[in-house]
Amino acid sequence: MDFDKTMSFNFEKEKNAKAKEVLKEVYEALVEKGYNPINQIVGYILSGDPTYITSHNDARNKIRKIERDELLEKMVRYYIGLEE
Repeated sequence: MDFDKTMSFNFEKEKNAKAKEVLKEVYEALVEKGYNPINQIVGYILSGDPTYITSHNDARNKIRKIERDELLEKMVRYYIGLEE
């Protein structure tokens, strides 16, 4: 093992993956409950009111663990092609 090399940890990549995973889980929970998931997620992001998100499958608690501005930033970056 080479101990002279410095390991690099990309925390931002981990945060991106977590935000994407949570957003997908919330989306699926909203679909399962019969809501329009895009409208509900947008309502939540704009208002900050967690009641836009169903509590089904713990979706409301999951989405509240990610800052709304972080979600919005990730979506804008993805939309303009800066992130996958």
